Amino acid sequence: MARTNPFQFIQQTRAEITKVVWPTRREVLITTAMVLVLAIIVSIFFSGIDAVIRLGLRSVLGMF
Repeated sequence: MARTNPFQFIQQTRAEITKVVWPTRREVLITTAMVLVLAIIVSIFFSGIDAVIRLGLRSVLGMF
């Protein structure tokens, strides 16, 4: 692989950075809200599953 000098590297890096498309403020807020809502839904779901498993284990272990 050919080595580039630091000046060429900086030029290539700047050229690549100009290709980056940053999200708008609205897009960031929407995706953040989606992540928070889904995290809450998943935590409620797993809390329910945990409660069902706990109830089942207590009933099975209570037999002994």
